Amino acid sequence: MASDAFEEIAETFEFLDDWEDRYRTVIDMGKSMAALDDAFKVPATKVDGCASQVWIRPQIDGSGPDAVFDFEGESDAMIVRGLIAVLHALYSGLSVKEVTQVDAPAELGRLGLNDHLSAQRSNGLRAMVERIQTVAAAEAG
Repeated sequence: MASDAFEEIAETFEFLDDWEDRYRTVIDMGKSMAALDDAFKVPATKVDGCASQVWIRPQIDGSGPDAVFDFEGESDAMIVRGLIAVLHALYSGLSVKEVTQVDAPAELGRLGLNDHLSAQRSNGLRAMVERIQTVAAAEAG
């Protein structure tokens, strides 16, 4: 289960044969994201386990399992900023219950990211997914 926005990314990646083109697409997605206000770049929003600086600020509309999940994020590394944009497409607009049911490794695997990210980037991506899943699970109750 993934959002429509993520499905669009997956479709785009099907047409991109070269990993370099996919890499550029991810970076471009990151460039198009709004910057996270410096006031939110605090230890509470910082994601541990990432080689670069990463902040994720969850935004939940409502309460309980049907609350709608969204987040803002930023990184000091362009590829990681793009990965945040991919995760935003994967999760944004889903209920917190749906967020907890997303098989992120499988969905991201559809994009071929697992095969082309360094071990450090893969660990950072896992850490971001874990943070998102933890926040959603806590809200879903």
